[in-house]
Amino acid sequence: MGTSAASDCFICRKHRGQIVVPGGTIIEDDLLSADHAQIRPGQTTAYLGYLMAEPKRHVPGLEGLTDEEAQALGLWTARLSRALVATEGADHVYAFVMGDAVPHVHVHVVARYPGAPEEFRGPRVDEWPQAPRGGAAEIDALCARLRLWLSADAGSGPSGR
Repeated sequence: MGTSAASDCFICRKHRGQIVVPGGTIIEDDLLSADHAQIRPGQTTAYLGYLMAEPKRHVPGLEGLTDEEAQALGLWTARLSRALVATEGADHVYAFVMGDAVPHVHVHVVARYPGAPEEFRGPRVDEWPQAPRGGAAEIDALCARLRLWLSADAGSGPSGR
């Protein structure tokens, strides 16, 4: 991470502890880290169950992942999805990779809750006005539930190591 891109990167700064997110790290290993999305500027709450899984190494796009990172990212996405269903009652979990705003590959792992209308499905799921939302305390509690479930599920790291 010695490059200028990595030193200025939001995700790299988060991994170095320069940016603290509500709920803290949900799970991590040598390759990857996952946490809850931040509360957006100008808002007091966040859509609950909006997670981010990302490699620790600065990688701008999917094409730059090593095979090991790619495999681990896929496994993490599946495990985080199962955790959101088991602990939060999600009836579907979306996984998005957009990468336009932050040039460090990250997978958005997002719960969809029962009752979400069609117009708020897919990438707009977090715009649903009646969706579960919360501040730092609610995000902390959600992340604690996810950590507990993930630690009990298979008893090994998210990449199966």
